Amino acid sequence: MANNIQKQIFAERGQYPLTRTKSIEEVQKHLGGRTLVTFFTSFDHIVEINADDCDMLQSVLQHIDLSKGLALMIDSPGGDGLAAELIVNTCRAYSGTGDYWAIVPGSAKSAASIICMGASKILMADSSQLGPVDPQIIRKEGQTWRQFSAYNLVSSYDKLFKDAVNTKGNLEPFLQQLQAFDVRDINHYRDLISLSEDIAIKILKSGMMGTKTKPQIRKAISLFLDPKMGTISHARSINRTEAEGCGLEVEKLDVNSTRWKTIYDLYVRTQQFVNSEYASKCVESTDEVFTVPVPQFQRS
Repeated sequence: MANNIQKQIFAERGQYPLTRTKSIEEVQKHLGGRTLVTFFTSFDHIVEINADDCDMLQSVLQHIDLSKGLALMIDSPGGDGLAAELIVNTCRAYSGTGDYWAIVPGSAKSAASIICMGASKILMADSSQLGPVDPQIIRKEGQTWRQFSAYNLVSSYDKLFKDAVNTKGNLEPFLQQLQAFDVRDINHYRDLISLSEDIAIKILKSGMMGTKTKPQIRKAISLFLDPKMGTISHARSINRTEAEGCGLEVEKLDVNSTRWKTIYDLYVRTQQFVNSEYASKCVESTDEVFTVPVPQFQRS
């Protein structure tokens, strides 16, 4: 079919910003006057949300008209909780209404979920995904760079240590596996997990859950904080209905609506761009664009 978006994207492999500008303009028509900015980080390249992204975002926000408010379309596997907090504060500060909307057409995981929590409302389709908010860790194993959940690293270490203590057989296999961990790193990861939890609760207290106490907020969003509450794995998604059940302010995007079709068009175009050889991150409006190249260690 001539209007198949996937085929169009492959035909526009070497995308320039102009190929996405029209899509951004179309989405803005459905946002009640708010200005749309996209913030995408790659799921294919090993990158994470970090403090530099806040500077990248500001370089776009300070040059556009946000007098009627900001809508941030976000797609990312996550990263640093402190960077997410900075991005939340930046979006609120630059928006002429003092708040922003988060649009999640695909996946906003980990620190990206924290950024969504900082919004006054989150726009999600039934196919959209949030996720647990523990940080992502990029580590080098041998000659390969890999991305891990901090929770998974800590829980793996704790399980191995517990099994080693309780074993009545050969201890050597456990000791060999434990050598892959540095207890200083594990303690650091524990601190990062606690920090992400504190940031998420603080952000919600200053925004969409302002009427609740911090203990009430923690209980409400326990699905995001503790995998034992239902997600089990960091990689498991939290869908629109579950997010609403946690008390988040969520607006449903009807996948049969024109509004969704324009959002999906922009989502696929931008996701394809940051997963290509041309970029790993992108912040973009109709007038401004800032991209980050693929990390040097991943280039062939």
